[in-house]
Amino acid sequence: MKPTLITGATGFVGWHVARKLLERGQRVRALVRDRARVRELNGIEVVAGDLRNPESVAEAVSGCGVVFHVAADYKLWTREPREMFRSNVDGTRNLLHAAQNAGVERFVYTSTVGCIGMPPEGLGDEDTPARLEEMTGPYKRSKFLAERVALEFAGDGFPVVIVNPTAPVGDHDVKPTPTGKILVDFLRGTMPGFLDTGLNIVDVADVAEGHLRACDQGRTGERYILGGENMTLEQILGTLARIAGKKAPTLRIPYAVAYAAGLASTAWAGVTGAQPLAPLDGVRMARKKMWVRHDKAARELGYEPGPAAGALERAVEWFRMNGYC
Repeated sequence: MKPTLITGATGFVGWHVARKLLERGQRVRALVRDRARVRELNGIEVVAGDLRNPESVAEAVSGCGVVFHVAADYKLWTREPREMFRSNVDGTRNLLHAAQNAGVERFVYTSTVGCIGMPPEGLGDEDTPARLEEMTGPYKRSKFLAERVALEFAGDGFPVVIVNPTAPVGDHDVKPTPTGKILVDFLRGTMPGFLDTGLNIVDVADVAEGHLRACDQGRTGERYILGGENMTLEQILGTLARIAGKKAPTLRIPYAVAYAAGLASTAWAGVTGAQPLAPLDGVRMARKKMWVRHDKAARELGYEPGPAAGALERAVEWFRMNGYC
């Protein structure tokens, strides 16, 4: 059996994809920068390397039959946007080149819902047009360009399938992700109010299962949204309040006030180098409700996500048990 290579096994979604592969009995090889960060994945083969280094990427992919490229530099603020583009765009191209040269039979690329167009009315889907100029901040722009790279390879006949997860929540959000940070801030009582915005909340375990289904059943060159429930931030906080036995914030913060706070917080981060409390790019993204439909994944992959409340409950339990709040 040829090994399956995964990038991002030390991250949130990647950890869950790796665990699903191991549960299937697959031989799994993980390309990571730091071996010490690989936890609770017994039986996985670890290869140290860097997506920005073509030689280490070629070594990692050698002999593999399938690649899951889940890794990404995921931040809403960075002092080094060039490095984000090197990791997300150049790193994706490096891995695709290496996989193509190694004769890989299937390549699943993890994009983001941020690359899905959002119509003024209704829900976004895989066919909703989006332009680079609409992408807010280095993260979304770099992921948009990386997705274009994946589509280029698919257009040349390489078997690439793309998945676009929405806002995953659940256990093992170690960093945590920006969505996970919303939960942690709520649990710590450091969230004084909320914006009128919305996210599509999905169980990270369902996202991981969607990756495997995309590998097995997805069509080359196609994108599949891996989503769950469209919820306003107020609804998310209300659900968290019921789960955690805490009071939800009731102050609705005007966008102009949030923008000013984000501007000041991000400017100060540029001086100190510390992560801003309210990244300006995050505030800008919140101006739109990131609401989508996952009908295509349901139809073509048999993708069936569970309720968001269950995922939020598991996330709360994990954060509490691991000392985040």
